[in-house]
Amino acid sequence: MSLKSLALIENWPVPTAAAGVVRADGTALGTHGPAGHRFPLASVTKPLAAYAVLVAYEEGAIELDEPAGPEGSTVRHLLAHTSGLAFDEHRVTSAPGERRLYSNAGFEQLGDHVAKATEIPFAEYLRQAVLQPLGMTSTSLEGSPAKDGVSTVDDLLRFAAEVQAPRLLDPRTVAEAMTVQYPGTKGVLPGYGHQNPNDWGLGFEIRDSKSPHWTGGSSSPRTFGHFGQSGTFLWVDPDARAACVALTDRAFGPWAIEAWPPFTDAVLAEL
Repeated sequence: MSLKSLALIENWPVPTAAAGVVRADGTALGTHGPAGHRFPLASVTKPLAAYAVLVAYEEGAIELDEPAGPEGSTVRHLLAHTSGLAFDEHRVTSAPGERRLYSNAGFEQLGDHVAKATEIPFAEYLRQAVLQPLGMTSTSLEGSPAKDGVSTVDDLLRFAAEVQAPRLLDPRTVAEAMTVQYPGTKGVLPGYGHQNPNDWGLGFEIRDSKSPHWTGGSSSPRTFGHFGQSGTFLWVDPDARAACVALTDRAFGPWAIEAWPPFTDAVLAEL
């Protein structure tokens, strides 16, 4: 089968868009648009970076609860955006674990931490730990682990299949990454305002009862993933047993807030 709902991206007011859906067993249920075109991922880089951090954890290079980032913060705090670091600046604005402060700076400190522990530059560690084993040959990290990934729909479908049925990590580690860290923590979801609670796992945002949200009205509360300011998203809905990737070359804005939820609902209805 090939999902007809994916063709809805043709109605999006963007120069270029591509999308695809994949099952846990790696079966692609279809793609639409240039699935091999390389798009800047913006923050959809974060789940890839987080996966590499978790590989470093399983290899014994780091521990999730060891100190990293600002005073009192750990690797876990950085992955869950609760280190207290500001959004885009390496300055502390609150105590670790107090608020969900979405932080690019936090992911940059994570990258530095792993690079120091493994003695491998983080972009290269990501390549060896995640991209190469999954055959993601069109994906690269061109700078910050928070936002400078470049990839294709084809490659991200490989990653989305991995997250649903892990081979690179112990399934228990991935289950932990999809579990709310520091439950009850409030904070702002960029583009969608204040959320109470603003639930997050280890590098993956968790939908739960957030409203408004970039996924669909019919997305299960267990849905997790990430969206990026370059007009990109990746979600995994465990209840639907499928994941969806959409990449564009138009910055996130009102068009995306309007277009993405009905698109996701159409995909889920067709599944």
